[in-house]
Amino acid sequence: MKIGYRRVSTTDQNLDRQELEGCEKIFEEKLSGANRDRPALRDLIDFAREGDEVIVHSLDRLARDLRDLKSIVDELNDKGVTVEFMQERLRFSPDADDPLSKLQLHLMGAFAEFERSMIRKRQAEGIARAKAKGVYKGRRATIDREQVAEMHAQGLGATEIAKSLGIGRASVYRVLRNE
Repeated sequence: MKIGYRRVSTTDQNLDRQELEGCEKIFEEKLSGANRDRPALRDLIDFAREGDEVIVHSLDRLARDLRDLKSIVDELNDKGVTVEFMQERLRFSPDADDPLSKLQLHLMGAFAEFERSMIRKRQAEGIARAKAKGVYKGRRATIDREQVAEMHAQGLGATEIAKSLGIGRASVYRVLRNE
């Protein structure tokens, strides 16, 4: 069975450019590749069976860290599953021992990891400059601090407030501590 995996980093990004023709089942998610704990990836690995083929648009869609990339490919290969990256034209099957493909996997994975670290560095520099100019205020607040304080004044506990507002208890405590 051909199984596809598509991933973008944020919910406002679009998966359309990652065409995976011929796949019978496709796993999709909108989460950062920096984190290995991704539900659709876990589901794909659990779903894949010996003889299956996993198709991914490009290496950086599967992982942004060389160690994770190698680990995921190895885990699938150990299950008897072939992994193919369309953009790089790389294919890793459980029975093939191709030193050149392994080298390419390591090089491309290292470039993806390097690219991610450069993006983070540029982002941090931009935020620092914006803060120095007084332009950057951080993320917009999503918790109504007044409502939390009002509910607390009415005698509600942190757990009740958190459930009522759909936020975490730790957030309630943080608001109350800073009030």
